[in-house]
Amino acid sequence: MSSASIALETDAEGRRWLRLGGEWRLMALASRYEALRTELQARARDADLGWNLDGIESLDSVGAMMLWQAWGHAFPERVQIPPSLEPVFARLYASTKKPETGPEPKGRLEWVVTVGRLSLGLWRHLVDFVALVGQLIIDIGHVLRAPREGPWRETSANLYKSGVRAMPVTALVGFLIGIVLSYLSALQLKNFGADIFIVNILGMGIIRELGPVLVAVLVAGRSGSAMTAQLGVMRVTEEIDALATMGVSRSLRLVFPKVAALALAMPLLVLWTSAIALMGGAVSAQFQLDISYAFFIDTLPKVVPVANLTIAMAKGVTFGILVALVACHFGLRVRPNTESLSSNTTASVVSAITIVILVDAVFAIATRKIGMPL
Repeated sequence: MSSASIALETDAEGRRWLRLGGEWRLMALASRYEALRTELQARARDADLGWNLDGIESLDSVGAMMLWQAWGHAFPERVQIPPSLEPVFARLYASTKKPETGPEPKGRLEWVVTVGRLSLGLWRHLVDFVALVGQLIIDIGHVLRAPREGPWRETSANLYKSGVRAMPVTALVGFLIGIVLSYLSALQLKNFGADIFIVNILGMGIIRELGPVLVAVLVAGRSGSAMTAQLGVMRVTEEIDALATMGVSRSLRLVFPKVAALALAMPLLVLWTSAIALMGGAVSAQFQLDISYAFFIDTLPKVVPVANLTIAMAKGVTFGILVALVACHFGLRVRPNTESLSSNTTASVVSAITIVILVDAVFAIATRKIGMPL
């Protein structure tokens, strides 16, 4: 391998040429890079000097860029480039002369385009979500006809991951929420001498509203994101395509177990979290208002009708199904790249929490006359 060389020559017509030869690649130029770059820039200042590259044995992007920068990103007036090196300099010339394009100016009706784009995106989401729900209904019918073909092992695994493993964090958050709610309520009830009504506030607030919503938010952030990420990774690694190639229903094996598991786990988690939250409220009431545990336990079923527990369990089932469907919907929409995986996981959690709050508002309106103490 011959090193890069620079020689000044004069032809028969008296014109001066700078002849380059040898290897103009990174490995050959590394030890002399600064010296060669300085010399080339000094030679390039002579406008009468021609450049002869016929002696170059090999050239990579480093050597070509060194020459291109010395020429000031333009070809000299006199330059001889062998045909084998012309594509390299052609790419450099094209990249240098490429016009800079900035953002297109926004017109007065740009908002129409934005609204239309968002509307089309929302419509595609709705169509895909309805198709997912329809396929799930078909899978339920298939499982009812042939129970032995049901994905019970996958359902059991999802039930353990989404239900059993969520019990510690839901218990901790529920206990703290019960303490905080009881403490803040006690501060106000003391002013009116209505200490005993703290049982009413905690019972109705936690069992009817806070318990189901709190569990749904925690499950959406914990289990919902995990479901979306799992399906997204399967999409990136083409495992879902492999299932389709083998004739395995992705809905029956991937979506149905998750929906069934959360539909079973959520009402149980609601019951568990509400009980722990009431325990925290009872502990705080004991310290703040000197209300005994026996009085709290005896008064609770009298001031909170059983219908409220039924509403809470119904909310748990509904929220569980919705969180699982939203998680699977966004997981199946992941494209085979990591950026799509992260954005769809975030969208899954945000959408699930938003839908839970909206559905809870619908429940509150629909059941406003049910379970209210006389």
